[in-house]
Formats: sequence, C-alpha cells, structure tokens
Amino acid sequence: MEAQLKHYENKLAFEMDPSDLFDALNNGEKVMVIDARKAFGFEAEHIPTAINIPHREMNEESTKHLDKEILYVTYCDGIGCNASTKGALNMTKLGFKVKELLGGIEWWKFDGYATEGTNGKKAGLKIECAC
Repeated sequence: MEAQLKHYENKLAFEMDPSDLFDALNNGEKVMVIDARKAFGFEAEHIPTAINIPHREMNEESTKHLDKEILYVTYCDGIGCNASTKGALNMTKLGFKVKELLGGIEWWKFDGYATEGTNGKKAGLKIECAC
C-alpha cells in the first residue's frame, strides 16, 4: 500500500492534466508553458501563452532568461511523442521546477481549449485573466 501511495503522489508531483493547467493559467498562478517541439510545430499550433524551446535546444544559454522560482509545464504533440518528457528532463537538469502535461496539445484540444498559431483553433475555452 505504501508503494502505491508513493507512486500516485509522484505522478501528481510531476504531471498535470489540461484542466489543471487551464485553471492554473486562469488563476494567475506562477506557471509558464513550454512547447518542447520543433519551431514549425509551435508555429502551426500551440497552447496560448506558451513559449517554444525545443527540447534539443534546452541549455544554460537558451534558458538563462527564465525565472527558476516558477513552475514550468512542458508539452508536445501527445502520447505518441516524448518531446515533453525530454524537455522536462532537460529543464529539471538545468534546475527548474517542472511538470509534464498529460496528453500534450492533443488532449488540450480534446478538452475543448483554444489554441493559437497558423492552424490554431480559435473556438474553445480561452485563457482570460480576471486581474
């Protein structure tokens, strides 16, 4: 039972679903979303407010402008892609607090949230700051 508890606690400590991310962004929590795919994927479609740092380019130089006191959530295409996992690993090695978005942008869209980019889905729930 103890191993099972630890397993589920670890999952929640290191993963986030689209609903939790949407709520965190809307509530003004200190979270930044990182699209860990190549630039052409980001340009075509991405989660609003996300920045693009491909996992292959994550290093001290490409992340020096980022605040190490906030939470970063990495994502990629979805369950058939591991760019978010590689990005989360790289960011963790660089000293950042990181969670991985379950299901990537595909599950984000499946849950009905808007996207941006040349192929962005403008319809859907939008991130709106009430502050």
